Amino acid sequence: MKKLLSILVLFISTAALALDTPAPPAKRARKLTVMTYNIHHCNPPSAGTTIDVAAIARVITNEKPDLVALQEVDVNTERSGNGLNQARELARQTGMRFFFAKAIDHQGGDYGVAILSRFPIIDSTRLILPVDPAVGGETRTIAAITVEIARGKRIIFASTHLDLKEQNRLTQADQIINLFKGSNLPVILGGDFNALSSSRVIQLLDQHFVRSCQDCQPTIPVRNPNRAIDFIMFKPASAVKPIATRVIDEQYASDHLPVVAELDVL
Repeated sequence: MKKLLSILVLFISTAALALDTPAPPAKRARKLTVMTYNIHHCNPPSAGTTIDVAAIARVITNEKPDLVALQEVDVNTERSGNGLNQARELARQTGMRFFFAKAIDHQGGDYGVAILSRFPIIDSTRLILPVDPAVGGETRTIAAITVEIARGKRIIFASTHLDLKEQNRLTQADQIINLFKGSNLPVILGGDFNALSSSRVIQLLDQHFVRSCQDCQPTIPVRNPNRAIDFIMFKPASAVKPIATRVIDEQYASDHLPVVAELDVL
């Protein structure tokens, strides 16, 4: 009998201890600040042919983003100064890492999209987007990187710039959907989509991605802007929570206004 009582006391004590032990904490969200910025090859529209990399770098530095999607980036072109890799120089001036994805040859150098990252870049890739031969158009690309934003928490961050012609944009949007459809990691995509929220292109992307804003502020032109064509979007909806999106009123450095989004990655 004494032995049985001892076992019961031990069982009750153990059960009470289990009830008092707090459950393991839920996974903490990692807050990210991300930016998308069409930098007009670092040529302020009001400054003639002047290339002002420092102006773009100041805009970025002021916002302290973790990740930046850049469009219209020159590397070693004649117009931007032979030997000037704008992606590398912006990375140097902002204290970030970079990855550049060439779209076309231009004036003896390369022209395309790029990414800046505060995190070490684990993996990177350049993806070419299709152009309908019947329509014609400039080659467009995606720059995509994998980064670890917290221990054991990795994401894909990508930058793109879609074509001026809607038929190409639709094909390119469809390709983007297919490229990231099978990803096991959250995907955040920033870019100049050359398309309004009401367009077929954005409506197609909205079926697979979530934009950081629905009633988005206009991003172009920089003076009296009247339309939004620069967006930040992500997938899946269960992995990322948008906190706030703002458009930065910076009228000198480029012909687009930069977009900054605060996101919680769950």
